[in-house]
Amino acid sequence: MVRPMHDRRRVRTYLGLGANLGDPAATLAWAVGAAEALPQSRLRAVSRLYATAPWGVTDQPVFRNAVIVLDVAAGDTPDAGALALLGRLKGLERDAGRRVGERWGPRELDVDLLVFGRHRILVHRSPEARSLDADTDPTRATRRLEVPHRDLGERLFVLAPLADVAPGLVPPGWRETVATRRRRIATAEPDDAVRVVGTWDAGDAAWR
Repeated sequence: MVRPMHDRRRVRTYLGLGANLGDPAATLAWAVGAAEALPQSRLRAVSRLYATAPWGVTDQPVFRNAVIVLDVAAGDTPDAGALALLGRLKGLERDAGRRVGERWGPRELDVDLLVFGRHRILVHRSPEARSLDADTDPTRATRRLEVPHRDLGERLFVLAPLADVAPGLVPPGWRETVATRRRRIATAEPDDAVRVVGTWDAGDAAWR
């Protein structure tokens, strides 16, 4: 017997948001609301807003990055739940005007699934969960969904906002907290690699 959605278990998940085209702060504020409005989702926390130096391709505008915490339906299996969520997140990117672009290049909106409960996931992506760049980038087309996110532990622009909302979190497979990893990675980055530029105002659903 299939259980109704409202009876299924929930999983705490952490999403990374990023943008550097148009009005990035407004785009990320829209993304917070859109993620909260997804089926069976409940918003739990929003990080501060960060200005971050571009990573990979440096000749582009400075990014705005944040992390949000959602409780979502677990799905029948962790793989199925994570893939269903990722498919919806790719829809949000398209709704925000995301277009195919170069790897690590400018983005209207990036939404990354960073952590999905206590689960370690490595699974082939469903068509809905494929990268929007999959048709033009062979590396994207063949990439599987990996959770925790494969680059989470190396990118200060994700670790900094994640440490705002979950400093004591030890992602599955890690041996240290997010806050500890953030401090360690920050020692190898320039002082201006990440800086706080806003705090979430839940009443106005915007960063101030």
